[in-house]
This record gives sequence, structure tokens and C-alpha cells, in this order.
Amino acid sequence: MSVEVRPVGARGDLREFIELPFRLHSTREEWIPPLRIERRLFLSRRFNAFFKDGDAQLFLARRDGRVVGRISAQIDHAFNRYHGNRWGMFGFLESDDDEEVLPALLDSAAGWLRERGRDRMVGPMDFTINDESGVLVEGFDREPFIKQPWHPPYYRRLCEAAGLEKAMDLWMWELYIEDRERIVPGIVEMAERLEPEHGIRIRKMSRRRLRKELDLFGETYNEAWKDNWGFVPYTKETLDHYALELQLVFDEHWFMVAERIDTGESVGVAITVPDINQVLKRMNGRLLPFGWWHFLRRAEIMDRVRVGFLGVKREYQHTGVAAAFYIEHFDMAAIRPQKWGEMGWILETNDAMNRGMEGMGGRIVKKYRVYERILAP
Repeated sequence: MSVEVRPVGARGDLREFIELPFRLHSTREEWIPPLRIERRLFLSRRFNAFFKDGDAQLFLARRDGRVVGRISAQIDHAFNRYHGNRWGMFGFLESDDDEEVLPALLDSAAGWLRERGRDRMVGPMDFTINDESGVLVEGFDREPFIKQPWHPPYYRRLCEAAGLEKAMDLWMWELYIEDRERIVPGIVEMAERLEPEHGIRIRKMSRRRLRKELDLFGETYNEAWKDNWGFVPYTKETLDHYALELQLVFDEHWFMVAERIDTGESVGVAITVPDINQVLKRMNGRLLPFGWWHFLRRAEIMDRVRVGFLGVKREYQHTGVAAAFYIEHFDMAAIRPQKWGEMGWILETNDAMNRGMEGMGGRIVKKYRVYERILAP
């Protein structure tokens, strides 16, 4: 039977869309099952802030009535306005190891985007590059951290056999943040000079004021990352949504702001998240009957972190703010259960950040590849 791709329509289609990765990957030790209820909320036009300024269509591929693949096609209007382009994205990519499935999925996504005036298709990303992004091309034997996808090796083969071209690689760095001997001495010296020479200090965010603190994050992110490949600015709506997500994993030891002592201006932000994936693995996709118990015990379970965002406003990047953030992470590891983690993703072209990771004694342990296809009229 040939592969048939249709838009997700009926309620049962959405259930099959969510269940497919469970069928494909549940026997792999490395894969972390998401919470099914969270996936439903994330895909909801009512609850996901992406749909305030974006549109998307989900697709399922079937062979002889059996679901064998899935994909989304989406348009992020905020991204297009900022970059002045007509790109479309694809995401939520899952497929059997079948060379007929992925081309059919990609063609359906491309057709939907082409009908809406898009001239390029980039992905995978769910729904934006700040969500799970890329196809895993190195690091298959490692568990994914929070907001990281996991794919078996054949996904890369299928993508490239289908004619997708590499657009960008995203790197994840492993850091052991309790081993100070790994740190290049110059980083320690820069951190020590930050307050006496530049009048900047590091403070911790407050859970009670988290939504307000995220306005500082949005301001810093939108300035510090604005020239990065794939950048899209955070809006009030996306920060509202992000604040709700972060409340579930907030730990004041790991959420940091750099600010000027004289004016209180925020000049840098670091958000590091204890890896809730270690808890999700025990919950096996469900809150009931015992998933809630593991969630309540999350502080006892999580011994690793993901450094998701670490940015400094451009006019302060010479002052050693990033170095001070690095050292503060080592200080927190001395008093918290989390002793190691991963930082990123970091663009393969971001030489400054990648050099910083080398200076901290890090090593690249995962690479995710974002692909693209030109859409002919």
C-alpha cells in the first residue's frame, strides 16, 4: 500500500499524533516520554501562545490504515516580520524507518506552506526554534534533557535521502559544574573584577516576582540574541506562557540576573533549569496512577541541569558578566544536588560562546541539525 498523508482533523487523529513517538521509541532506554496531557495543551490553539501570531497544520501519514509518520507545517509571523522573509517551518517530525514516509510528509508540509506564500521550509522545530529543535545527528546514546528531542540514527539518513539540506547545527556542551580545576584561570579573574571595576553584581530571581523577572529576561534576550540565526523576539504573550512553564521547575539557586548596582538596570540573564526529564522518565507519560508521586519527589530525583539561556547585553559583554555567571554556577553546584549538566543549544557559528564552553572544561556531547528546503513557486 502507498503512503497516504492527511491533515489532522478528528479528535482521534490528535491522539494518534501524540501517541506515535511512544510506539516508535518506547523500547529505547534513551528516549524520555513526554506527559501526554502537556502535549495536548502544547498543541492547543487555545493554550499555546504561538497561535497568537502564528498558524500551523498537523499531518499524519498512514500506510494501510496504520500511522507511520507525522509532521507539522507552521508559519511564525513574528519571525517573518523581524527578518523580512517568507520562511515557513516544519516540526514534530516522527517516522518509521521507511524511505517512502518522510518524502510524503515533507511534500504535504511544503504544499501547505507554498499555498500560503512561503518560499523556504526550515526545521524541524516545535513550533519555534526555542522549543524542541533539530534532528539528533550525534549523541544517540545520551538521554535528552528538558526541551531536547531524541531521534534514532536513521532519522538523519531519511532527512538527507529526502533531499533536505543542512541549514545549521546546534551544539550541546556537557559541563561538570563541581570541578573548578576545569576552569581557565582567566575566567575566574574576570568574574572577580566584575563588581569592583564595573559595578555589576549577580542576584537570584524570585518565584513570587517571576513573571516580572521574565520581562528582564525578554529585554536581555531580545537585545543579546537579535543577530543570531533563527532569532525571534519574545513577546508579552510568549513570556506569559513561558512563566507558567518555568513555575513547575523554578529553583532560585539557578535563575540569575546581572544588574548594575547604581541603577538596578538588568544587563544579563542566566536561566538554568533542573532537568525535569529525569522525573518524566519515571512518570512514563502519565500523571496517574503514580506519576504525581514522582513529580512531588522531583527535588530528590534531579541531579543535573540544563543551562538554557545565558546572555549579556552587547555594551556589557566586555565586563566579565558571562564569566561571573559561570562561576556562580560552580558555587551553586557546591551546595545543590545538581553537579553536572548540559549547556545549549549553541549555534555552531557562535565562536564566542563555544570558546567560553571550552574555557569551562566542557565538551560537545550532542549535535542537532536543522534542515531546509527551497520551495519553488
